[in-house]
Amino acid sequence: MKKAWKKVMALSLIAAMAVSVAGCGNSGQSTNAGGTKTEAASQGGETGGSGGYKDTVVWAQGADVTSLDPHQGKETPAVQVTDQIFDTLTVVDAATGELKPQIAESWDQESDTSYTFHIRKGVKFHDGSELKAEDVKFSLDRAIGSAAVSYIVDFISSVEVVDDYTVKMELKAPYAPALRNLSVPFAAIVPKAAVEAGEAAFQQNPIGSGPYKFVEWKQGDSVTLDRFDDYYDGAAETQKLVMKVIPEAAQRTIALETGEVDLAYDLLPNDLEKVRSNSALQLFEAPSLTCFYISMNMNKAPFDNQKVRDAVNYAIDRQLIIDTIASGSGEPADAIIAPGVFGYFSPGAYEYNPEKAKELLAEAGFANGFETSIWVNDNQTRVEVCQAVQAMLQDVGITCSIEVMEFGSFISRTTAGEHDMGYFGWVTSTTDADYTYYSLEHSSQQGAAGNRSFIADPEVDKLVETGRTSTDETVRLKAYEDLAVKLKEINNNAPVYYTTITAGANAKVEGFVMDPIGYHKLDDVKVAK
Repeated sequence: MKKAWKKVMALSLIAAMAVSVAGCGNSGQSTNAGGTKTEAASQGGETGGSGGYKDTVVWAQGADVTSLDPHQGKETPAVQVTDQIFDTLTVVDAATGELKPQIAESWDQESDTSYTFHIRKGVKFHDGSELKAEDVKFSLDRAIGSAAVSYIVDFISSVEVVDDYTVKMELKAPYAPALRNLSVPFAAIVPKAAVEAGEAAFQQNPIGSGPYKFVEWKQGDSVTLDRFDDYYDGAAETQKLVMKVIPEAAQRTIALETGEVDLAYDLLPNDLEKVRSNSALQLFEAPSLTCFYISMNMNKAPFDNQKVRDAVNYAIDRQLIIDTIASGSGEPADAIIAPGVFGYFSPGAYEYNPEKAKELLAEAGFANGFETSIWVNDNQTRVEVCQAVQAMLQDVGITCSIEVMEFGSFISRTTAGEHDMGYFGWVTSTTDADYTYYSLEHSSQQGAAGNRSFIADPEVDKLVETGRTSTDETVRLKAYEDLAVKLKEINNNAPVYYTTITAGANAKVEGFVMDPIGYHKLDDVKVAK
């Protein structure tokens, strides 16, 4: 039976805004599964599908993948592609939020720190080899060793192969979100033999066990996937998927209206009514688990001064940004995690008070202000937010230039700590506060893992660790309450707003389920001719 447990999702489901970013270069070349250069695949839906349905689903997103390697490409534009190619031990049902088995058919928990996973027999990788316990151990060890994604699995102490279909996992300490972390796409299971045969080849031509096989990547333009007929959970509804990179949100809406694409992610707020009122289209929208925020680099003066960081927060009129740039879609952020996340606690709304900001700057020795910069990737809405912040900072005496860059450069350079301030979006992919607090606030996670304010505070670390290791929900919630208050005192980040996730679709699209994290799976999607 093809995914009998899947259900249609209500539009009001808590969801996460996918990261909208610009694509990479080299748009004139493509890499296919054989490693040779070819022309891009057809972008339109063919009329050759069976049963009155097209044989191709085309979706548009704002950026190219950053990496086809699931243990490297953790950014949403990458995961929206690789999540079709790879599977994980566990999976969260997008419609219900329920944790379910995937590669692990079942598991036993022997203690707070010991799990035994029973691997599903007969699961095939796209190269025809069978997925076994050795692949699970190899994959988790590889993820732990990846600077980009280790934070999602570094609660694991060891993974031991018991037999071909059994693995035993020991945790470093009790960790309440363990099973949900294992469902995150960058804990994907990869074929040990294929990766060991050539890591570079695997990264260009990924092999997974998911419902779709990789065909080609035309960098900066598109990715093409083909149905894997031997998928353990039944063949996907549509033969082919094509992801098309359309950086400008307005152009994604136009592509949807003209029929160039069947699905378009992350629509502009002022395009929502256009889609909603068009009988040929359908609109999906819901509150998100994403917070957009300004990260201040505490390793650089003057952001090593708390009064300066406080002043920046007082200078930002969050509601005005929402009312104007976001067309009223979203809520002012009072913490780095959204209200729909387990562990959210409001430390109180941020006050807009430019006079207070000026007082703090004077107390910090900057009565005449100072010059700085804010970095942002080349996404239209993000740039507009930074332009608004630039004007607000100017009002309190801070002269702030804006540096717009391609997403890959933005990530690598902020990882290296070259920025003064950076404008980021972060989705709590596990729906548990630990995912965000550990990544963005713990001193061990500076750089690639997410801590780009470079905060290193012992009290913050202790509260994060308490939230991670306690199995008592009451203790965890109290730790996160104290942490939210403490972080508002430190103000290493300036939370700006919680967004709404959106997707537009042709009215003939069937089976689309908006994922609560933004990693929309498409194996149940089909498009009527």
